[in-house]
Amino acid sequence: MREHTQDGIKRGGLLSGRGRIAARFRSVTIALFLVAFVVIALVMVLAFNNVIATLSSEYAGRYAVSSAEALSAHISREIGLVSKAARSAHVIEWMLDEYDTEKLELAYEELEAIERELYSYNLYVGVEKSRNEYRVENARPSDRLRYVRALDINDPEYIWYFDCIYSEHDYMISVGIDDVMQRKRVWLDYKVMYEGKPIGVICTGLEFSHVTWELFSQFENDNTRGLIIDEKGVVHIDSALMKSSDFLFSDYEKQISDDFSDAVLLADIESFLNGISGYFTSESASLAFELTGESYKNMTITPIRYTGWSVVILSGAMSRYNISLFIPVSIAVLLLLLAFTFAVIAVNSRLIFLPIGRLSRSLPQLEKSLEAHIYGVERDDEIGELSRTIRDLFTKANVDALTGIHNRRYIENNLAQTMEFLSRSNGELSVLMMDIDFFKRYNDTYGHDRGDMCLKAVAESLANGVSRSNDFVARYGGEEFLAVLPNTDETGARAIAEKLLENVRALDIPHAGNDAAPCVTVSIGVATGAVEFTQNQDEYVKRADQALYMSKQSGRNKYTYLKLDNSG
Repeated sequence: MREHTQDGIKRGGLLSGRGRIAARFRSVTIALFLVAFVVIALVMVLAFNNVIATLSSEYAGRYAVSSAEALSAHISREIGLVSKAARSAHVIEWMLDEYDTEKLELAYEELEAIERELYSYNLYVGVEKSRNEYRVENARPSDRLRYVRALDINDPEYIWYFDCIYSEHDYMISVGIDDVMQRKRVWLDYKVMYEGKPIGVICTGLEFSHVTWELFSQFENDNTRGLIIDEKGVVHIDSALMKSSDFLFSDYEKQISDDFSDAVLLADIESFLNGISGYFTSESASLAFELTGESYKNMTITPIRYTGWSVVILSGAMSRYNISLFIPVSIAVLLLLLAFTFAVIAVNSRLIFLPIGRLSRSLPQLEKSLEAHIYGVERDDEIGELSRTIRDLFTKANVDALTGIHNRRYIENNLAQTMEFLSRSNGELSVLMMDIDFFKRYNDTYGHDRGDMCLKAVAESLANGVSRSNDFVARYGGEEFLAVLPNTDETGARAIAEKLLENVRALDIPHAGNDAAPCVTVSIGVATGAVEFTQNQDEYVKRADQALYMSKQSGRNKYTYLKLDNSG
């Protein structure tokens, strides 16, 4: 643990003031944010897709019903009006005697009043007795029931009249082009009956092109398609043609099988058509189908009452819904996650990384002084515990437990560091090796407890003898001490040695076994030299030890100076 502590401090702090932990935390947090966003986005897409698929299916069904109801309402209204005309006594009397001007006038008034209520203001009349076709006019008083032409059973243009006359139904509905207006219309042909026999047909062209436009105009994507088909599977209205003139101005008819290759779709439609017998009533219900084709996933067929037609709505899974609708939601989720992420980073930086950074930057102060204050020791949280633990570990690793000054481990780490620094400028280094004179005799005479007290006093005296921040004194082992004096030449080293000798003597600790003096004294060896990068700390320590040996040999209680021999 000591080595980790020392190495960390030399690199600029145990926990690194460069914020490597904070950087990793930010990276991991942002990575987790991205993963969370992707997962949430996928979950949202899947969830929305399921919801949308259900909504699309339900919407298709409801829209088919509403479309059919809207068309049924228009047709029902027109049927009611034309039925009123067909049952009118004036109209019946006129058809029985069409050249009676009085009856014609009464019939016209009846028909003209009904025409004003019709959706598209047009009314045609065919009389069976004369096979004449008339058009109701309201702008020509002299010819209010204007003769158009004779009804020819061999002319295809009059198939509407003869189909209606000979049909089993009271009325017939078809789609065609109005020759006068050149607009696609839904034709309603209603028989006029007298005594159980048909005597004529009243016809009106319901201009439902703009109605169907309103119904189908919202299908602006390829996922939804609206059709109106008859009981034979013929398509009369197709929303896919909305942008084409065919939608409004052509007699468009096409078998649904010509445009769809989906076998399931065609089978479902065929099954539905096979169940049609006559016109739909209010009891006729819509049917919904799930499709397996690629183009459409759902189909709803809803009968249009009073007709043999049906509204067919084909929809994809994303019918009427565009993925762009989810962009605002996605952006909102992204912004919320970003805000949360940066809030987490900010809170953690304030609570954790800023205090750790301050602690890291304050740790080098321990190298200069064991009494230095490091950040966080006064805190009562985890940062405080960490700070106190680091301080205690550093102290235990670098301080001698008995004397309270630096120990030999501290020497090994810091002397090498000092020499590396001085070698860059060829600076001078002085090393002093000190030994308490006849310390074994002191222990034998006064006991080990007194010996420990003596070691503490001498250590404190020697430590107080150096004053510069980069100088330090450490216990080398036993009764030996080492002083390291960076940027100190021979003169300075000699002065420090004299001072240390005097400080120890000034303690005036009695030592009856000391041959050099009546009190405790030390002997000192001094070595000084210009530091070169090829040197190591052992050279200075050995040279100082040689000088110490010379001091002991020459009487103790003195110092001996030796110049470091750099010649090798």
